[in-house]
Amino acid sequence: MAFTFAAFSYIVALIIDAFLIFFAIFHIISFDELKTDYKNPIDQCNSLNPLVLPEYVMHLLFNVLFLFAGEWFSLLLNAPLIAYHVHRYLHRPVMSGPGLYDPTSIMNADTLNKCQKEGWIKLAFYLLAFFYYLYGMIYSLISN
Repeated sequence: MAFTFAAFSYIVALIIDAFLIFFAIFHIISFDELKTDYKNPIDQCNSLNPLVLPEYVMHLLFNVLFLFAGEWFSLLLNAPLIAYHVHRYLHRPVMSGPGLYDPTSIMNADTLNKCQKEGWIKLAFYLLAFFYYLYGMIYSLISN
């Protein structure tokens, strides 16, 4: 049983992935509240926009660790979501601060459905990734 940098990378990925799962759940709940008119769009965007960059940075952080650890398959699994995050942030609406969600366009039914679907897909990805990282951590800890 050896504690390697790969094992450390998987442990960090597990911890961060748990936070990302909570972010995805908050994302889904927030857009459901918008859909049912429980909250107004300005308050919702003010609560969602500050979470965008931390989510992207946390996801990128453990992928950099995978890169340095030589965990190519784990990095390859995360590459499409990283590319999507970069694309989505580069093509965001023009706003004064960081974030993705514009209160004037978020109530559009198509935008709202797209954002809610994005939340569900991210939740599924992060949940599957959590179990893969758990497997990777155990495997790297017990292998010589």
